[in-house]
Parts: sequence; structure tokens; C-alpha cells
Amino acid sequence: MFEAAELGSQVSKQDYEAEVPRLRVDLINAQYELRKADFPVLIVLVGDDRPGCSALVNLLNAWMDARFVQTHVFGSLAEEERERPRFWRYWRALPGRGELAIFTGVWVLGTLGERLEDRIDDATLERRLAHMERFERELVDDGALVLKFWLHLPRKEFKKRLKRAKKDPDAEWRVDEADRWIGKRWEEVAGLAERLIRRTDAGPAPWRVVESTDVRHRNLTVARAILAALQARLAAPEAGASASAPAPEPVTLAKSVLSRVDLSSTVAYPRYKDERAALQARLRRLTQRAREERVATVLVFEGWDAAGKGGVIRRLTEAMDVQDYRVVAIGVPTDEELAHHYLWRFWRRLPRDGSLLIFDRSWYGRVLVERVEGLGEPRAWQRAYGEINDFEDQLAEHGTLLRKFWLHLDRDEQLRRFRAREQTPYKKYKITDEDYRNRERWEDYEHAVNEMVARTSTALSPWHLVAANDKRWARVEVLRIVCEGLEERLGRG
Repeated sequence: MFEAAELGSQVSKQDYEAEVPRLRVDLINAQYELRKADFPVLIVLVGDDRPGCSALVNLLNAWMDARFVQTHVFGSLAEEERERPRFWRYWRALPGRGELAIFTGVWVLGTLGERLEDRIDDATLERRLAHMERFERELVDDGALVLKFWLHLPRKEFKKRLKRAKKDPDAEWRVDEADRWIGKRWEEVAGLAERLIRRTDAGPAPWRVVESTDVRHRNLTVARAILAALQARLAAPEAGASASAPAPEPVTLAKSVLSRVDLSSTVAYPRYKDERAALQARLRRLTQRAREERVATVLVFEGWDAAGKGGVIRRLTEAMDVQDYRVVAIGVPTDEELAHHYLWRFWRRLPRDGSLLIFDRSWYGRVLVERVEGLGEPRAWQRAYGEINDFEDQLAEHGTLLRKFWLHLDRDEQLRRFRAREQTPYKKYKITDEDYRNRERWEDYEHAVNEMVARTSTALSPWHLVAANDKRWARVEVLRIVCEGLEERLGRG
């Protein structure tokens, strides 16, 4: 791969100056057309020619309308980035539909450095590569145009640059310690870089390795490629969303997982009162420890309408210090959220280490509401199972405690609660015509829940199906599971 790039070529100053004006006009025109389109563009610029990447980013901002170019330079992890899963920094910076972003210093480069410095082992490297492949696939499947460029300098040219930097103080700013380190370990860097590039080259977002010795050749090669890809996509926008991912095989269960929940579980009030108090005291101590030991927690609540999610969440939060938790109620996505991949709004809300976040409804809406109500293409929710599992795996790998709850009740109890809400002044807001309409699709939702649990209950992130016909039982059961999870994660000391 690098050998082919090293052949290189040169562009004369005359030819360069003749082509640039028209190229700039075409780029800006395509950029303005993009603003009306229904897909985002992500340009990735990395490589062993690090100064060249910076220069090219500046050039693209100059050649296009910089007001509509989001440029993100990812260097060393900031404190808020270290306290969340690694890909959080990239997810929150993603462009929305109709927007263009340039990322430099991204996922491959950081992983390469960490492996060369033995800060990660081969097993971690393989997991990182799998996450990279999944990340890029998810973006393209969602309609994004992802263009990846690796700017490569042949070894001989790289050494020349280092020598010039020593002799010419004015050129010193173009070379830093990282470049000198690369020069000393060139064979290792080049070998691992090619391995990583080849591994992440297949699929919908291939790499283009650009030989970077001749600046004019580099600039034209990258700009032409961006323009050609953008024009082609604008001419056929429907070709963006990938249809290549096979749909999962239907899950056939001998018995519904929900039918296995013992809805007769109850707890008498005196016992409930004592158990709740003991568990809440236990939870308060554990969340204080989690804050001190910098352990993040994410709790996900799904369930039938009127199953008691709000009551369970209140029993959790009243036990904790307000500085230690946050509750996010997930409703209809905003226009900004609809312009991004559906996981974007969840990634960007992830808690810092030491904090606890509660999702009242979650990313599982993709395989529940959107599936049952026909709010998206079948392939979108079909591939969501794998996307969700990868997302949750990254939470676990970061050290985040994740607990997922489905609060289950039967139809008769749900109807009783609906009617009670209608007769209770301060609860009337909780009942709508949509709640009754959803009851009519109970079997469809039950089938979706069964498949959701079967496909996304993993060893790292299992589902907890909680009997909720008795609200008191559900509350102490959730408190117990959360406490046990924190004790397992923190140790019982």
C-alpha cells in the first residue's frame, strides 16, 4: 500500500495555478449544494506527514467556505475525554445532515501510538480495530459520506525534512518531538500503520493513501477526490444509505421471555418500608464511593406504559446526593438530533467518571417504538442490535457500570392504572390517547421486546426483567440490583 504511494508524482507550478481557481469554485458550489442535502460529509486526514495534514486542513478551509466547515483536531485526550469511552470525543463532534466536517488526529493515529509505546496489548488493539470498523460502518449505513486520506512521506523524504528542521530555525515549527520519535522508529511505525490501514480499508469507507512529497500533487489529489465523491453523492443521494448489511435472522423463542416473569411477586408494606430504607442507605454509600473511585454508572429504564418507571427512578434519586446523578427523559428527537445518527444523542450525554446517569427510555426506542410504529426503514432497526451491542461493549470496556431494566406488568394491571390516573388530578397529565392506542399493539410490542432481550442481553450488559404488577416489589428489586452491581464493580470493601 505505501509502496504504491511512494511512486508519487509532481505537478508543475503552471499546471497547479491553472487548475486551482476552477477547483475552488467547484468545491464551494458542491459545498453549498450539500447544505440542502440529507447526508453529512466526514473527511478524515491523518498520516505520517503530520505537518502536511495541518497544512491541508488550512488549505481546505481556505478553498471552501470556512463558515460551513467544522474542523476538529484531536490531540491528547482532555480530562473530560479521558473520563468517558474513547469514541465519545468523535461522536459528539459528528456533523449533521447537510454539514461537512474535517477530522484530523483521529482513532487510527492514537491507537497506533499507544500500541508502539506498549500502552495497549494486541488484544486491546484488536478490540479497538473492531470498534473503528463498526463506527465507520454505522456512519455510512446511516447515510454519511466518509472520506479517509492517509498522507504518506517516503522514508527518504521524511529524513530530509528532519535534517532541514535542524538547519533552518524558521522550519522548526513544522517538526516536533512526535515527528522525531517517528523518525527514530520508522520501520515499526510504518509496519504497524500499514497493518492498521489495511484492516480498516475494507467496506464502505476505504483509505486513500496520498504520497505527500510534492505539495501541489498532494493538494490537488485530495481536493479532486473530495470534489468527485461529493458531486457523485449529490447526484445520487439515495445511494448513500448502505443496503449491504444482511438483515439478522428472525429470533424464534420457544417461550416468551416476558412470560417467564413472575408477576405475582409482592412485598407487604412493613417489609417494603424496611427494605427500601436499608437499600437506599446502601445505595447512598455506594454512589459516594463511586464518585471517589471515579466509576461511572448508566441505568436504562424501559417498560410498558404505567409500569412505574418514574416511581422507581424517584426511589433511586432520593437516596443519592444530587451532585452524583442526572436523569435524562428521552422523548421525540429534536430537529438537531434527527440530523444525526440516532446514537449521537446518547453518546453525547454519557456521564463523566464518578457520576451516575439514568435514562428514562433510551436507544432501545430504535428496536421498539420505531420498529412497531414503522417510523424507519426495517434495515435501520434490524442493524441496530449490533450497533447497540457495540455501544454497550465500549461502555463496559471503559469501566462504566451499565444496568438495563424492563419493567413488566400485565394488561389488566396497566388498564387499572390508566383509569386511576384519569381520576387523580395530579396524574391526569400522564395519560393520553396514545397510551390507549399503544395497548392495541400489545402483541407487536411484546414480540419486539422478546427479540430485543434475545439480541442485546449480553454477558457484559444483561437485561433485568422486573415484575412490576406490585410497584413496591419493583422498587426494592431495582434498588437491590443496582446496589449489587455497584458492589461488584467497586468491591465490597
